[in-house]
Amino acid sequence: MLCAPIPANEHTRLETLRGLNVLDTVAEERFDRITRLAKRLFGVSICLVSLVDEDRQWFKSVQGIEAEQTGRDISFCGHAIMHHDVFVVEDTFKDERFVDNPLVTESPHIRFYAGYPLTMPNKVCIGTLCLIDDKPREFSQDDCHALEDLGHLVEDEIVAIQQMTLDALTAISNRRGFEMLASQVLANGDRQGINTSLLFFDLDHFKQINDEFGHAEGDKALQQFAGLLLDGFRESDVIARFAGDEFIVLLSYDAELNLDAVLKRFDALVNSHNQQSDSPYNLVYSTGVAHRAYNSSVSLNEYLAQADKAMFAIKALHHK
Repeated sequence: MLCAPIPANEHTRLETLRGLNVLDTVAEERFDRITRLAKRLFGVSICLVSLVDEDRQWFKSVQGIEAEQTGRDISFCGHAIMHHDVFVVEDTFKDERFVDNPLVTESPHIRFYAGYPLTMPNKVCIGTLCLIDDKPREFSQDDCHALEDLGHLVEDEIVAIQQMTLDALTAISNRRGFEMLASQVLANGDRQGINTSLLFFDLDHFKQINDEFGHAEGDKALQQFAGLLLDGFRESDVIARFAGDEFIVLLSYDAELNLDAVLKRFDALVNSHNQQSDSPYNLVYSTGVAHRAYNSSVSLNEYLAQADKAMFAIKALHHK
């Protein structure tokens, strides 16, 4: 068996994939209708929208099997993303790359595979729309074009999700994107015994920046603060612009977290920015903190309300 290779642009590819905020999200009709159509159109037993993560392929849409993911090393889609055209294996028994692959020798007993590499606007391939059958078959050029057409629909839907869940000004998650990701983080934490903390940031004197220096400068302040949040917290933390001049960060941890040290590091980062900046104002903020233990009955909306209340209490002290 030939293990799935790693593309030269793997770092960018993974950043692009994870930036879509779609991994480990619930099934959606927008994708399921395409995989149902493809399964019926091509007469295959399985059709997937498969996203190739660092060490797994995860299925955003599944028709024909119960699995949610498989290992990347044995995946056919890991091979398909190395190409920009449809990747076809008409008979795995006649292909030395796959003849002894566990997905061939064991369930689902793949004999035929065709995968269209899903390509994002920055030209990286994040996964496939793929067809699988337990019988060998021929796949014509017309078949390839038909699969490409359906693949373009999947790409359009993925880009649409990104546009709906990203804040256009700062390029971090917006409120909708945060709620999608945070729901997954909390559900996963409840399953795996992981606690979380929610930080609610509000830029102080933001109206004054707009009034004195103009809205372009206000936009710049928001972009700079978003950049500092990205620099100051982990890639695994959920960072979002919640509304206006409000930002939120959701941290998860399975061991004791020294939150004071985390906040002090971020404060030092902002202070360093202010000292080096040529802006006629400093970035000043108030922070509210809320905590949620795993398996807590506190909903996401209640959690946000707690952090928001804590932030306003801190903000009131700043204005005394």
